[in-house]
Amino acid sequence: MLDLKLVKARIFTMADAPSTAHAMGVLHGRIIGFDDDVLDLPARRTLDCGGAVVVPGFGDSHNHMAWFGQSLAELDLSGCRTLEELYDAVSRFARGLPEDAWVVGSGYDDTVLGGHPHRSGLDRSAPGRAVWLKHRSGHMCAVNSEVLGRTGVLDGSAIVPEGGTVVEDSGGPTGLLEEQAQKLVTALVVPYPVTDLADAIGAASGVYASEGLTHVVEAGIGSGWIGRSPVELAAYVEARRRGLLKTRVQMMAVSDALHPLQSNAADGISFGLDLGITSGFGDDHLRLGAMKIFIDGSLIGRTAAVTEPFCDHDHGNGSFQLSPGELARRIIDAHCSGWNVAAHAIGDSAVDVALDAFEAAHRKLARPDARHRIEHAGMVRPDQLPRFAALGVTPVPQPHFLYEVGDTMVDAVGEERTPWLYRHKSFLDSGVRVPGSSDRPVAAGAPLLGMQSMVTRASSGGATLSPQERVDAETALRAYTVDTAWMAGEEDRRGTLEPGKFADLVFLSAHPADVPPHEIGQISVLATLLDGACVFGHGYIEKLQSTASSHPIPTLRGTEHATP
Repeated sequence: MLDLKLVKARIFTMADAPSTAHAMGVLHGRIIGFDDDVLDLPARRTLDCGGAVVVPGFGDSHNHMAWFGQSLAELDLSGCRTLEELYDAVSRFARGLPEDAWVVGSGYDDTVLGGHPHRSGLDRSAPGRAVWLKHRSGHMCAVNSEVLGRTGVLDGSAIVPEGGTVVEDSGGPTGLLEEQAQKLVTALVVPYPVTDLADAIGAASGVYASEGLTHVVEAGIGSGWIGRSPVELAAYVEARRRGLLKTRVQMMAVSDALHPLQSNAADGISFGLDLGITSGFGDDHLRLGAMKIFIDGSLIGRTAAVTEPFCDHDHGNGSFQLSPGELARRIIDAHCSGWNVAAHAIGDSAVDVALDAFEAAHRKLARPDARHRIEHAGMVRPDQLPRFAALGVTPVPQPHFLYEVGDTMVDAVGEERTPWLYRHKSFLDSGVRVPGSSDRPVAAGAPLLGMQSMVTRASSGGATLSPQERVDAETALRAYTVDTAWMAGEEDRRGTLEPGKFADLVFLSAHPADVPPHEIGQISVLATLLDGACVFGHGYIEKLQSTASSHPIPTLRGTEHATP
């Protein structure tokens, strides 16, 4: 007997055959078959879908889950339009906190505010308190004098990490810390308690399920300015144990967490995590992915490493997080020790460094099965495109950046280089996949919004950025299903709806190809199923439940109240 049977549905499998179906059977969390193969089989639960659209669960190949979950409890600065408005928001937020609590905010955008918050303004807004405001890019932050004093910046005792900058003006430090200099602040608060991180992960997971996400890649845990705790993996295990995790998660280990290892010379394992743990370790719900290494900064912060200077900023050509030689050494050592590598490279100069390192790694040890990737690949020259395919390197850009910060990126690089920004069709034409991702919380993370940006390439200012890079809705849907599964090395288990694969499903109010391109983001996620169990949309599913069914559709523990 089947555990679950869907009938009268518009099922789009994203597989070759069948590409569409009207009925589907599920047993023990796996798909058994479609249409005539399952229609006559008895089932404990039957859903009469009434023509609802069903597609594979969505994936996000690059997000920051714990960061986003923590930001849900922080002061949201994304709506501030002026510095005075930001200072007022900080003051109001501070008044509601305990006396010794930090004022932590996130999501401010200096290009909207007209500049970064200055420590003097933050001092006035929250006198005597520690104030820490995180830029929307994550690559810089603004702090007040209290924090600068605790870090040792004010008395000159601070040692600024390589690849970081403490910005100064005529009055000394402004409070702006760029890139690795943020470690001066995180050192005061990290590590966060595992229990708190598990709560944040659970909060993020609930949002993800409501958007149809059934698998995400956490793009950096364990160390560096992006890490929340040296034992961050334990927080994901705790979230799962407590029934808070409603999505499958693959986690990248930040390169700073890896270290030299001693093994038999024949093993070739010289760099990694203790016990030889490497990419692929884990199970179908929690798995270790690539090693994450930061090569440069961000375009909106003008710290990305570019071959020609920025057009509108005094940062010149941006900067590298470490020397190109050290970056290449870590990539080569990780590759030779069995890791997949995810290289954060946004500017075209950083992309050169990443591609050169991957080429050198393959020369030292051929690994044709490796799935190396370049995170963001924000600005890619035409001559770099064929190198991705030749080296088997996958770009992981964030399409919704085009809408949220596309106009700012154009200002930074100029019209001549605009066609190089966050490419899509050019990559496909070069023979490489382009998995969907968001970089949340840097940008909104709903997959349907990302698909809309792939199809329209519209900016919030009304411009269309490089229309020749647009793709159709079917390709966009494939990016967030088939290609995200492939990027994670799990195409044999998910990404398409086929017999034997996970019953990870999303019920939609419409198919992305059936609405105008600018309305794809408005499609409603009606319900999300993971392993055939409802993680979002219980009220909707209950309405579909056939009166012939004697048992309700199960829910994952901890999700009983996640109704639309």
